[in-house]
Order: sequence, then C-alpha cells, then structure tokens
Amino acid sequence: MSASQTRTLADLKELAAQTPDLAEAPKHEPKRDSLGRSYATGRRKNAVARVWIKPGKGEISINGRRAAQYFARPVLRMLITQPFLVADRYNQFDVTCTVTGGGLSGQAGAVRHGISRALTYYEPDLRGILKVAGFLTRDPRVVERKKYGRAKARRSFQFSKR
Repeated sequence: MSASQTRTLADLKELAAQTPDLAEAPKHEPKRDSLGRSYATGRRKNAVARVWIKPGKGEISINGRRAAQYFARPVLRMLITQPFLVADRYNQFDVTCTVTGGGLSGQAGAVRHGISRALTYYEPDLRGILKVAGFLTRDPRVVERKKYGRAKARRSFQFSKR
C-alpha cells in the first residue's frame, strides 16, 4: 500500500471511531390562536378551503351549512372525514370552513387537505400518520386549458370530407 492509501484508511478509522452527537429531531410547537383554534388552507383543482378546527363534538360547518347539507353525496362526506378516521380523532374536533371555486368534488378534496393540515398544526405528532396516508400532499392535477383550433383541450372539430 502506498502512503496516501494508508493515510486514507487511518482517516476513515478515526472517522468511524467518532460518535456523532445525535441531536433529537426538532419538536414542533402547536399553532393555535387565542380561541384555541388551528387554521389551515386546503387546495384541490380550482377550489380553495379555509379551515379552522377546535376541540368539540365533531360538527362540521361548510359555508355556514352543515356538511350533510352542503355535500349531499355520501362519498364526499366520507372524503372530508378521512383525516379524522386515520388519526383516530373522529368526533373530537369541530370544523368551520369556507370554500370557494371549483365543483363539489374539488371542494371536498380541498376541505380534506385543509383539515389534514390544520390537524398537524393542532397536534404536530399526527403529521407522520397523515403524511403516510397522503392527505398532506396537494393534488397538482388541474383542468387542461383549451387550445385554439380545437373544440376543447384536445378534441378537434368534426371532420367532413364534403
């Protein structure tokens, strides 16, 4: 072995012998306002939901109406309760939110995203569970724009030979 190789091996052994000071992961503090609520914004397609959560009986209010009245389809109601079910916090928080833009499906997705983010602000320990479930990721899919010379985004006008 050459001198440089011997020196490199010695450096590597010294490096391996050193035990690094493992600092603990930073503890995130809960973000709550003076009323004990956590706020988050959720987005999906063109819908934007502003969500406030606070401890309560599990009542969900959307644009001043109850969730069952606003989202008539059971699938949409199931979608907005998923974060609570995954985090094992069902019927423990009251949710108040305002939603604008998009259709009902996009709005339900925006509310779910907002609830998930607000839960992580209220209880930072829930972040791992909600992240693995995929509720903290904003779904980037949006409607493709219409192009000129086309009937829609990709559909061309009907062709006629005569």
